Amino acid sequence: VQLQASGGGLVQAGGSLRLSCAASGRSLSRYIMGWFRQAPGKEREFAAGISWSDGSTYYPDSVKGRFTISRDKAKNTVDLQMNSPKPEDTAVYYCAATGSRWFRTTDEYDYWGQGTLVTVSS
Repeated sequence: VQLQASGGGLVQAGGSLRLSCAASGRSLSRYIMGWFRQAPGKEREFAAGISWSDGSTYYPDSVKGRFTISRDKAKNTVDLQMNSPKPEDTAVYYCAATGSRWFRTTDEYDYWGQGTLVTVSS
């Protein structure tokens, strides 16, 4: 699976930004797609996940109610809509794919896209 993330940039706190991840290479039907983020000096952390097959979504408490993950089966894309971002959301965001049920864990992911930088100004 090849993953290509895009959409990062500078956004004001309280604004909105949409990230997109284009997937290619094989069927995603057995995968959970995840967005992770890594802030400077911090470990990479789970930001959102979605089951490609049934669309179930998963979020950590830190973004719940502000971020929305979605997938488009026709386009083979996974998007992350970031509403009301905060300065602490500033990070490099990565999309990834896993066949594991332990989808909140970085090490369980088999495929990673390149990161896209999101900077939230106060």
